[in-house]
Amino acid sequence: MINKSYFRTLTTSVFVTLLSLGLMTNAQSNSKRLISPVADWTGGAVTCKLVQLIAEQELGYRIKRITMPSGTPVLEALSAGDMDYACENWPSYDPVKDKFFTKWGGDGSISYLGETGIVGTSGYFVPRYFVDEVANDLSTYEQLNKYKEHFTTIESGGKGRLIACPTPAWECEDQARLDGLGVDFVAVELGTETAAWAEAQAAYARHEPFLLYAWTPHWIHAALDLVQIGLPDYNGGKDWPASGWDTDITFNYGNPESMSQHGDIAYLLGNMHLSNVEQSTMVMAIDVDGRDMDEVVQEWIDANKEIWKHWIL
Repeated sequence: MINKSYFRTLTTSVFVTLLSLGLMTNAQSNSKRLISPVADWTGGAVTCKLVQLIAEQELGYRIKRITMPSGTPVLEALSAGDMDYACENWPSYDPVKDKFFTKWGGDGSISYLGETGIVGTSGYFVPRYFVDEVANDLSTYEQLNKYKEHFTTIESGGKGRLIACPTPAWECEDQARLDGLGVDFVAVELGTETAAWAEAQAAYARHEPFLLYAWTPHWIHAALDLVQIGLPDYNGGKDWPASGWDTDITFNYGNPESMSQHGDIAYLLGNMHLSNVEQSTMVMAIDVDGRDMDEVVQEWIDANKEIWKHWIL
């Protein structure tokens, strides 16, 4: 005859063991779930997609991507622990880096993890045909007012018009820069980089003058023959925004507590190295050829294991 008391004890023991194993499995599963923002420019999105796919395929993570404006909102979310990591910060665009990063005198509530390999430059550009045919002496911001009538539109009210940094979240402060430098232009934010490129390409096709905010690395410089307009040198932000941008050594960054708990992700973010050419090639395939980002980045991963295998533990 089966001892009922023994059976109940055995059943309870098995249940507790299974429950414990289930809780351990769930805890382990949750420890492999991280949150990261989706960058609102294609280059940054490519960099973070590369991190995501390697983390998921090689390290067993599940990455939840959150769509939100870049810049200060991302920093605040990381500092608060609402997100785990982010990719490709351009430091000269970051007016509050001295609040969060010890590298710039901040409180360390965000960790600087390492350079991405992407070296960025930013500035204002006009089409070369305008310089060659109309404005041979146009080389810096100081000559822009001389030619502003070529850049006016019905909406600009007699001022020249800048196709500006697409979104306020990037904190380019184009209008403040123009005003501070005495340039009688109005900065127009079109909301997305896609809209800015489309307007510039349409004007270029019509052989019309335009002043455009742009950066490198980017395919727009292969598509259009542009001349950069000189701005005052960046001096550590002392004259910002009445200056140009610094050369940006971009970097990955994360929440310190999360990165201490996920050393393999911190290692990946700190040791990856994507070149300007590699990123630009992927961005062009996405923006110009209309290909799917996941597909393009996966192709790069499949073809370049000898490169990225050194990025992981």
